[in-house]
Amino acid sequence: FLLVFVLLDAGECGACGPGYASPLDAMKGKCPREEIIYVPCIYRNTGRKKPDFLATVDVDPKSPQYCQVIHRLPMPNLGDELHHSGWNACSSCFGDSTKKRNRLILPSLISSRLYVVDVGTDQRAPRLFKIINPEDVFWKCDLGYPHTSHCLGSGEVMISTLGDPAGNGKGGFILLDAETFEIKGNWERGDKHPPMGYDFWYQPRHNVLISTEWGIPKFLGYGFNPNDLKKGRYGRRLNVWDWTTHTYIQAIDVGEDAAPLEIRFLHNPDAAEGFVGCTISSAIHRFYKTERGDWAAEKVIQVPSKKVEGWILPEMPAFITDILISLDDRFLYLSNWLHGDVRQYDISNTRKPKLVGQVFVGGSISKGGPVTVCEDEELESQPDPFVIQGKKVPGGPQMIQLSLDGKRLYVTTSLYSAWDRQFYPDLIREGSVMLQLDVDTERGGLTVNERFLVDFGKEPGGPCMAHEMRYPGGDCTSDIWV
Repeated sequence: FLLVFVLLDAGECGACGPGYASPLDAMKGKCPREEIIYVPCIYRNTGRKKPDFLATVDVDPKSPQYCQVIHRLPMPNLGDELHHSGWNACSSCFGDSTKKRNRLILPSLISSRLYVVDVGTDQRAPRLFKIINPEDVFWKCDLGYPHTSHCLGSGEVMISTLGDPAGNGKGGFILLDAETFEIKGNWERGDKHPPMGYDFWYQPRHNVLISTEWGIPKFLGYGFNPNDLKKGRYGRRLNVWDWTTHTYIQAIDVGEDAAPLEIRFLHNPDAAEGFVGCTISSAIHRFYKTERGDWAAEKVIQVPSKKVEGWILPEMPAFITDILISLDDRFLYLSNWLHGDVRQYDISNTRKPKLVGQVFVGGSISKGGPVTVCEDEELESQPDPFVIQGKKVPGGPQMIQLSLDGKRLYVTTSLYSAWDRQFYPDLIREGSVMLQLDVDTERGGLTVNERFLVDFGKEPGGPCMAHEMRYPGGDCTSDIWV
């Protein structure tokens, strides 16, 4: 579910508006490395009657509070399920000195409430700025279950949704004014709508927006039911929209029950291609613009399932739950939430990604657990349990965020509280963690930073589930260049 580096120098970046002129400027900019990270933390489905909160985490190795939560902003309601966040302004607004990246938008996946957080007054102690109630979303847009928030160069904020207010599947977008945060209505126009929604990315130079599909909200809310797989309750399409007319123009089928989730265009705004991670099918598809001017997709990575005993199915998919691309468009990273590994691929040839880094940091197939791997196309033996600073980490790698210079990859372990509770009950009991992987940006390679551990099992309100990560200045998954 981000930012560009922490404090922008008003004499350089800041005087030009938020963000950077280009992805490479962001990657090689003069601003300092990230010092804090914002992380939504969830209590829904943990049995603890606490509101979700936004954590501010100190990630400065020179700080005496390194790897500590230095501030908590609790939401005023229970059961929101904060998920993916986004900014009021980003590099799409570069060049407009009146714009500031000073508000963080927090959509609530379950309650359909939208929170706007002031991170400009005090970056290290965010405060609540505005609440948009679910009934406003329902009545003004006929949508619910908001997911991804992206800023637009027009001075608006756009939020994708999974369904309608009743929990049926429906792909659509909420449009907010980025100054007042009033709901302006729907972004989409016309009578055609995709059957489901989830994530999205836009590329104005190619007049396109492409969105993905997870599943029907009223079924997702109760956890993962294998019987739903053949009932059309999970997504299988990439949905193509005309950026200028806001109309739905094409569907690209990436396979039955693929559940395509995170979608990323290459950062280069001239690029007419990108990648999407398909969760249940555990595949990465490259999507691209054809010579005819429409869009197509081809599978370029397949993580094989493992034949197992002691699990809910005889074969365990990898469950690719998050992907991102480095700002120089050289590396693609993905997390396999069930198998437990994070992977780095060289995508210099986008049609033939090359695996150059891999590390196991949890998962369901480690030695000594309830699952026995009977047949494995990739590994000779089950990986060892992941232990860091004396703690055996529950769950598997899920959300990932890369530093702008590409050298540090941050990882959290919670996917979605209903699925956390089902697949990793120890994660609910013990809370999730944040980890940091060191990246070899020359030859490729990932190694765990043994000094870095943020243990959300030690929160004052009890163990909680940490999800997506954002830096105060922008990152690899929040900024879009136009």
